[in-house]
Amino acid sequence: MTILLLRVPPPSPTIVFSYSSSPRSTTRSLNLTRRVRCRVSNSTEVEGASKSEYKPGVLDDFFMRSFRNKLVEEVGSDSDKPGYVGLIELVKLLLLKSRTRSETNDAAVRILKSLFPPLILELYKLLIAPLAQGKIAALMVARVTVLTCQWLMGPCKVNTIELPNGESWESGVFVEKCQYLEESKCVGVCINTCKLPTQTFFKDYMGVPLLMEPDFKDYSCQFKFGVAPPEDDGSVNEPCFETCSIASRRKLNSGECPMS
Repeated sequence: MTILLLRVPPPSPTIVFSYSSSPRSTTRSLNLTRRVRCRVSNSTEVEGASKSEYKPGVLDDFFMRSFRNKLVEEVGSDSDKPGYVGLIELVKLLLLKSRTRSETNDAAVRILKSLFPPLILELYKLLIAPLAQGKIAALMVARVTVLTCQWLMGPCKVNTIELPNGESWESGVFVEKCQYLEESKCVGVCINTCKLPTQTFFKDYMGVPLLMEPDFKDYSCQFKFGVAPPEDDGSVNEPCFETCSIASRRKLNSGECPMS
């Protein structure tokens, strides 16, 4: 999930969540209310995947703390685990609390918006996004993503992408092995709390089209700033991993979940 400008360990132990009794209203801004049966696939599991290594920078603790605080505000409770493991527990709780994909997307977009002063987003969309047919804004956010989000995604770099019109821009970000997906071991977490809301956030609130292409076989991910997502995006219907704790919990409870 891109954050300012916006690891898979051995099988995770069972996680315990505490729920808040205070309800929170959600704003439905996406027309995505379909519920899908959980499916389990062996073919999408990465065997022997190892954690990507990233040496934290000076500001990484601040970024993680800010993101975690916003997650706590949204779900109404905190995890008793520290660091990245606790962060992923909160993300899973966000997905478990939502009844539909739309609710999860709306909540994740609210979290992204809350990390920015509103005026900055408005000015960027108004003044920067229109320049050079969107190229300048796309190049800028790609570089800021690499500078500020490796603590969340792992090692990544700016690369060149092809646009539908044949042009080539250095507005891509290639994530070698996304630790967000590694740690969660959940396709639904990737699609519904990262890919879809991040694409929505950049398009609607920064004026920058974005297509994210996660690879569920090697955990890599290609960001394409300046490229709009296709209407029929096959990645959102990928079955979840066999080891996904959310899929198993949902199957036991209701058989349905806002998964991919």
